Amino acid sequence: MNYILFDGPNRNNLLPFTYTRPVADIRVGILTIREKWESYLDYTTTTVTEYYLSEKFPMVEMEVNVMINASYLPNYEIIALIQELKVNQAVFKGEDVIAFCVEEGAEHDGFDNFEAVEFENDIIKIEHTWEIFSKNGEAITDDFELITKNRKSEPIPTSVNAINPEHIFIEKGAKVNFSSLNASSGPIYIGRDAEIMEGSLVRGPFALCNNSTLKLGAKIYGPTTVGPHSKVGGEVNNSVIFGYSNKGHDGFLGNSVLGEWCNLGADSNNSNLKNNYAEVRLWDYNSEGFAKTGLQFCGLMMGDHSKCGINTMFNTGTVVGVSSNIFGSGFPRNFVPSFSWGGSKGFVTYKTSKAFEVAEVVMKRRSVNFSEADKQILEHVFELTKKYRRE
Repeated sequence: MNYILFDGPNRNNLLPFTYTRPVADIRVGILTIREKWESYLDYTTTTVTEYYLSEKFPMVEMEVNVMINASYLPNYEIIALIQELKVNQAVFKGEDVIAFCVEEGAEHDGFDNFEAVEFENDIIKIEHTWEIFSKNGEAITDDFELITKNRKSEPIPTSVNAINPEHIFIEKGAKVNFSSLNASSGPIYIGRDAEIMEGSLVRGPFALCNNSTLKLGAKIYGPTTVGPHSKVGGEVNNSVIFGYSNKGHDGFLGNSVLGEWCNLGADSNNSNLKNNYAEVRLWDYNSEGFAKTGLQFCGLMMGDHSKCGINTMFNTGTVVGVSSNIFGSGFPRNFVPSFSWGGSKGFVTYKTSKAFEVAEVVMKRRSVNFSEADKQILEHVFELTKKYRRE
């Protein structure tokens, strides 16, 4: 059986993160959604996504294919059902399709001719950007059980103050000394070759992925995920950093999501609670206006390759697009379009030629090539988001 992950109807709800990746490559918990499905299925998946992403994230069809809605996070119950699917069968959760089985090249208009299989158990679904952090605790716990099953952690160093140590897992090559790890509220996972520097205070659920670093004296409140090849310092609460991003200094990040290749300057802070304690509204790319989240706590959503200078202040519920550069005093507005350059006093367009120079340098520092496919994706995002900018 060939398994293909498709974006599904919630793709636009997950912008700006899905400007540069399929839904499947969003990180929530320890793993990306794709990594979760591949671990459960023991199979390498491909992707149905937007055409401009398809060179980097291609689809491979075989004679029989199971199409899986990437907004759903797998569990053992749904895997068992999906692996038994026959051609022209579909798994539903209410009116929502989770997966369906088709032959190569088959065209279908809806699911009227499919045999419906109802999935009645609980399953995590990521429909909106803020659910990446609000459902991160459940996802960390599920991933922790998946990753550590029948495995033994590296020993916890004697200099570490460990609370509930049976829910702490340290991979080979990781370093942690003279820090406090409290797993009483949820598991703590420390990835391969990651480092927690001295004086750090960590309360789970927490995931520090491979080759990432918590800087001296970091204060981490779970549920929080620091993706691979990232550096984090200061205070972080209930946030997800996809990977290859830095918040290397003091300052607060709360109820927030950062994409890849982001950088927050020293002493940058975001508000995650309005002064009047009202419900937070976020920029909605579908309605092109601010929409209710149902949340009292919601901070910063920052797309890939965006950065801010030192002492930057973000208001409650701020959305920053892809490849923007923010600096200066005062609060920038709550929606910063992709490829914007400026701050509270106004923005100009951040030209792709300049943005690409920075991206190439930044990625080279991590031994990652800024490929032609990457450039084409960002050029397309630049054109897609032109309507939001004041050229």
